[in-house]
Amino acid sequence: MRYIGLDVGDRTIGVAVSDPLGYTAQGITTVRRKSLEKDFEKLREIFKDYEILGIVVGLPKNMNGTIGPQAEKAMEFGRVLEEEFGHKVIYWDERLTTMAAHRAMLEADMSRKKRKTLVDKIAATYILQGYLDKISSTK
Repeated sequence: MRYIGLDVGDRTIGVAVSDPLGYTAQGITTVRRKSLEKDFEKLREIFKDYEILGIVVGLPKNMNGTIGPQAEKAMEFGRVLEEEFGHKVIYWDERLTTMAAHRAMLEADMSRKKRKTLVDKIAATYILQGYLDKISSTK
């Protein structure tokens, strides 16, 4: 059983998956958003390859911890996702994950073009890994 991590944005959805034991997260793809129907069609293709235990959706809270417009969009997406796929959706505070992803890619000396294509997938990995670290520390 695996967890799926999603970094949901207006234009893209970064996707990561856990290993079967739930210890590590690995980025697998970035979905270019077209419409909710097309987004779910693409996610369905990805999800069918994994026995999913839960879906972790990044919650982009404001720096002061409040819920802003982007977080509300992510929560609405998660609610519809739960209805569509029947898997539990867990929200994970994603503050600074995109910045951390950019920093890691800069340290790896990646080109701007390459960073642009990978940032959402890497952010999804950070989101999922944060959640996996939390649940493994409470076992």
